Amino acid sequence: MKFELPCKTSQEILQIDAREVEAMLQGPALNIPKFPEAMLTLKDGRTLYIREAKMEEVPAMLGYMEKLMKVEHDFYDIVGSRVYSEILGWKRKRLKDPYTLVGLIDGVWSGFANGRLMSEDINISLHTMALVRGGRIGAAMYYAKAYYGFEIIGNKEWWATYESYNGWMRWGLGMAQPSYPWPDVQHELGGAKVYYVTKKYWDSTVKNYVRQMVGADLNFNVTDEVRKANENFIVPEEVLV
Repeated sequence: MKFELPCKTSQEILQIDAREVEAMLQGPALNIPKFPEAMLTLKDGRTLYIREAKMEEVPAMLGYMEKLMKVEHDFYDIVGSRVYSEILGWKRKRLKDPYTLVGLIDGVWSGFANGRLMSEDINISLHTMALVRGGRIGAAMYYAKAYYGFEIIGNKEWWATYESYNGWMRWGLGMAQPSYPWPDVQHELGGAKVYYVTKKYWDSTVKNYVRQMVGADLNFNVTDEVRKANENFIVPEEVLV
């Protein structure tokens, strides 16, 4: 768009360093504490190792999500598409204050959980996935990221929404989550209804509910044995959903 200048100017063509524009597009980041590596014993006895994803793992993660986009049941296609864009948004710095957690079993990528901070108070839950069946991996990843938000970052509210019936039944109904008035308050995933958990509700009810579902608590004293078993990042060859 071009408008005629309302007065004479000494320089009609302006040159700007793209790095200055990038500073505006990214915006100032919050000082978010890192997720400390953790391990957890699943209900089937396997050990799930949970840590922050690494940037060099992004291409492999995107390759898996490309496969998930083609699964046309239980909304996996739209989940795969959205998670692809979220991972790419993290890489390209087009997602505000994101966090991306992966769960590994003997190096095999088995769980995924991500979100971002709207503010220091509000944590927006984006997606949680189990890539390998059994052991309630999805519940373990959900517990890890909610624990991260409330116990480590210090958020006051947790905002979520649901794309699938199973997700709504397990978390929305299962945790008896209240919701904000719609359409006044909308989640960024498609403008859906916002279901929320406060820190008070987390402390009194939700934390124990999810922990009981998982069957074990997070152990932040990761052993050298578990760390060594998960040195490699192996993407499952098949999409088992």
